[in-house]
Amino acid sequence: MAKRKLERYSDLSQLDNVIELEDYNPDTVSSNRGRWCERVFGNNNPLVLELACGKGDYSLGLAERYPDKNFIGVDIKGDRLWRGAVTARDQNLLNVRFLRIYIDYITNYFAPEEVDEIWITFPDPYLGTKKIRKRLTSPEFLDRYRQVLKSGAFVHLKTDSPELFAYTKEVIAEQNLQVLDLVEDVHGESHQVSDLDILTYYENMHLEDDRTIRYVRFKP
Repeated sequence: MAKRKLERYSDLSQLDNVIELEDYNPDTVSSNRGRWCERVFGNNNPLVLELACGKGDYSLGLAERYPDKNFIGVDIKGDRLWRGAVTARDQNLLNVRFLRIYIDYITNYFAPEEVDEIWITFPDPYLGTKKIRKRLTSPEFLDRYRQVLKSGAFVHLKTDSPELFAYTKEVIAEQNLQVLDLVEDVHGESHQVSDLDILTYYENMHLEDDRTIRYVRFKP
């Protein structure tokens, strides 16, 4: 298993649709910052991020459905990004890229008003009380998203963790944020929310374990 991971990490540098972090210095600003659509995609289409994307299932699914948008799957785990990048290459999906960085430094890679939409799909819920600030819907991360999102843009959260979902609703209420959609059981109740039928590798595993999938879309 370790050997396969090392091989995939090595392959990442050979994939044209993968951009890896330029270095580990938190003060480094990406050369693509503010110019992702122009420089990387060669257009001026809306830019959508999938954070903690894993194998990039949502980025891939959305890219196929919306060829008039640009998608970037963001994660630090290169062996998982490799799977998404290879699939995108094999399916000739030219409107999706994968970015290997720490999400903590997202403002170093994207400029103010550059991002149109953010998806957070099945992130680590960080259940320990000492790790709350690592949750991707914590006030600290929402502040980072505000710095890169366009005015009026929104964030999606799709999760199997009741703890993370309850926590996110608390943060939304505390910050008086606008909720656009909220589904307590994606696969068990009737709703009209688009794109929730895209299933990730981990979501399929959660459904096999009879876990409830929850979703909220809000303006941060």
